[in-house]
Amino acid sequence: MLDIADELNRWVEQGRDFAVATVVAVGGSAPRQPGAALAVDADGTAIGSVSGGCVEGAVYDLCRQALEDGETVLERFGYSDEDAFAVGLTCGGVIDILVVPVRADGPARTVVAAALAAAARGEAAALARVVDGPAELMGRALLVRPDGSHDGGFGAHPELDRTVAAEAGAFLDAGRTGTLEIGEQGSRCGAPLTLLVESSVPAPRMIVFGAIDFASALVRVGKFLGYHVTVCDARPVFATPARFPEADEIVVEWPHRYLERTEVDARTVLCVLTHDAKFDIPLLRLALRLPVAYVGAMGSRRTHLDRNERLREVGVGDLELARLRSPIGLDLGARTPEETALSIAAEIVANRRGGSGVSLTGAHTPIHHDRAKRPTGRRIGSVA
Repeated sequence: MLDIADELNRWVEQGRDFAVATVVAVGGSAPRQPGAALAVDADGTAIGSVSGGCVEGAVYDLCRQALEDGETVLERFGYSDEDAFAVGLTCGGVIDILVVPVRADGPARTVVAAALAAAARGEAAALARVVDGPAELMGRALLVRPDGSHDGGFGAHPELDRTVAAEAGAFLDAGRTGTLEIGEQGSRCGAPLTLLVESSVPAPRMIVFGAIDFASALVRVGKFLGYHVTVCDARPVFATPARFPEADEIVVEWPHRYLERTEVDARTVLCVLTHDAKFDIPLLRLALRLPVAYVGAMGSRRTHLDRNERLREVGVGDLELARLRSPIGLDLGARTPEETALSIAAEIVANRRGGSGVSLTGAHTPIHHDRAKRPTGRRIGSVA
């Protein structure tokens, strides 16, 4: 649900009733991951996607039905061996979808509205909803913020809200969306509950060092992939908004000094395109010791070898050097700035998702590397 927060937040502000279908779990070669959502309002307007097209029509009908009868539905869709054109995922995967009506007078409208507003503002928040459990808990939700405070709840055992808030906070810290199994009385006590925890976190950072033509193309690709993109260069004549109109931020400063003072995390990617030793060495010496997701540096193989020697001379060890992706990018035979940006982006995605970077043709590796499985679909309760 939170992946379409901007549009849904507008619907809430306009007072619309709507139903949301959210991917709870996937198995096999399913096209969308947990948290992907499709929403339908009372007029039949639809936004979002849960399958990239395979089951959208059937899910749309489930949303319309949920708006009419107020019932929450957990439905499983999979490949049909008998009829490849039947409703199902012809790619061979399995997808579990939770369909929930969100009415103006519903039990979780206020909490859902707060979660959507936070996500639309780019703030971190986690929303927990029951996927499988007693009917009286269906349709309720709990919102958790980074400071541990929470709103809403399930109105059951007093320990349940506290335990869910703590567990959802851990999901939020990791920027993770997925399912959680817990006892109805909190901890592992009571009948088992399955909850979906959706995390919305600020966009990950991409910091591009070196205001060159290749950087301009990489900025565009980085924005396309959903990164908050910063361009940093010590030369003011090159680091200008006119040259990088798509960048979220342009910084004129020595790269290593900027990196020393700026905030990074485990999702941050650092792309060093300067290939100038006076910039690269102090920058990479620091970058390779930071807990970031990716550090790549542009340059020829000769430049790479020379740069490694210089880094060793300033105390960078072999384990730290092993983190450096250099020459940056995958081997696509790229020539133009746009092709080079694509090769860099492909390596970042492969690094992030655990891909091999080899052609899928003839390979025996999975297409999707982060998979999960969840319970069978069925009607699971009524929501006012």
